Amino acid sequence: MTILTARSGDLDIAYEVLGDPGGEPLLLVMGLGAQMVGWPDGFCAELTARGFRVVRFDNRDVGLSTHLDGPVPKRPWSRVPAAYTLADMAGDALAVMDAVGWPAAHVVGASLGGMIAQQLAVSAPERVLSLTSVMSTPSPRIGRMRPRTVLTLVRRARRLSRDRGPATTPEAMADFMVAMQEVTGSPGYPARREDHLEMLRVAMARDHSGLTGPGAKRQNAAERIAPDLRPALAGVRVPTLVVHGDSDVVIRPEGGRATADAIPGARLVVHPGMGHELPRALWPRLADDVRAVADEAARRW
Repeated sequence: MTILTARSGDLDIAYEVLGDPGGEPLLLVMGLGAQMVGWPDGFCAELTARGFRVVRFDNRDVGLSTHLDGPVPKRPWSRVPAAYTLADMAGDALAVMDAVGWPAAHVVGASLGGMIAQQLAVSAPERVLSLTSVMSTPSPRIGRMRPRTVLTLVRRARRLSRDRGPATTPEAMADFMVAMQEVTGSPGYPARREDHLEMLRVAMARDHSGLTGPGAKRQNAAERIAPDLRPALAGVRVPTLVVHGDSDVVIRPEGGRATADAIPGARLVVHPGMGHELPRALWPRLADDVRAVADEAARRW
């Protein structure tokens, strides 16, 4: 796949284009610390099969996009100033759309990417044809992880590091992710190590810093200072789909419900047994729902 580059201010934002050139424009926005390949190739294929021209990109500070040199918070509650905001990251998404030549697009965001997608719908409504927010929230204070879940993850990560050492290969990182997803993943859709390994071989070849590197910490700082978007989301008028898993412990289902409640006419889909991930078994259903919200947007026009 050819990697292209958009210019966002002083930053380079890496992106890929998938599907038929005549397909409807659809922009995928990934979450905290994750690269564009966090949108699995198989899921992208489901979307292109439904008539979309898909663009996925690396947010600033991860993957092949520009990595910044700003201060790195050592702990989630550190008072280190954020190097940038989610509005800045939404600006990067617009830069990608400009580079592709899209006046507007259907926008799908997952987790932190859902918050960025919501910000895009608020700050540049003329650029968003429809909005899909997956396992996300309108405010970092709604649906956030419970302290006991944080403690469980920290203890598990420390134990894995002590017993196995740093995860410096795709194979070791896949084992780490499967172990962590015993907490954060989908009880109804057990994690497949092979799926993680396939993605990680590509991701770690591009950027080995991963979900806990300095870029991820700076993104997390931007998330922590994000405003509550609910008042602004009340003005969103594009067709909106909100997807959440009832077993999500990273951004609990309250986040999805708050998003759907804030946006007039939004459709909320809650998947039983889904955690904080995109289970392979749900790819066709999710792609169908994205197609449906895009069709609703076409009918309105």
